[in-house]
Amino acid sequence: MPNWPELLRQGLSGIRLPENDAVDVIEELANHLEEVYHTSFSEGLTEQAAVQRALEEVGNWRVLRREIDSSRKKELSMNKRVSQFWFPSIMTMFLAMIILMVIEKVGPRPWVSSAQPLRVTPVAVVYFSWLLTLPFIGALGAWLSGRAGGRLRAVLSSITFPVLPYLAFFVIGLPIAIILDDHVAHNIMLPAFFVGFVNWVILPAVALLAGGLPVHYLSANARASM
Repeated sequence: MPNWPELLRQGLSGIRLPENDAVDVIEELANHLEEVYHTSFSEGLTEQAAVQRALEEVGNWRVLRREIDSSRKKELSMNKRVSQFWFPSIMTMFLAMIILMVIEKVGPRPWVSSAQPLRVTPVAVVYFSWLLTLPFIGALGAWLSGRAGGRLRAVLSSITFPVLPYLAFFVIGLPIAIILDDHVAHNIMLPAFFVGFVNWVILPAVALLAGGLPVHYLSANARASM
């Protein structure tokens, strides 16, 4: 019976994989070829024919190397997206939503503009206590993304991700509701729309960036000076 690991090491020489990953790939393929060989041999094939059938599983060595390299690149790209964007973004959104829920339950109460009639001046409701926590959340998002090697675009996305649901509501959800429901259209004025947009999108985004951007640039400078 051939030495499958050695055969694979020779056939896959030059593959661009870290040593540990290359060992894992060779071991997995060797186990597969050995299984094909034993199955073929048990079916009555000669040893040479069983070996030949197992090698047919490999096909073209150059194509196999290219497929393994391509698969590895896709895996690394996916891992980078998770560590540089998705994990920091989910963390910042989770913390922002949890803190807002706690503030809504136990206080402190939001600031509300003077109770003018709605058709004269839209009422503004601002959770200043929540806004004060957002710079720290933005700083955490920037630190997590930057530590994973995230570029500026990934860092900014991670910092401002908590405002995405509100942005989607004002840009997509609310216009759809106005189109589909006349009652909504008659009760929402343009000034009220802008007041809500500022309170729930602009101010939170500014607060998140106020904490996240300094951390990003300080961390980047620290890494550059190393």
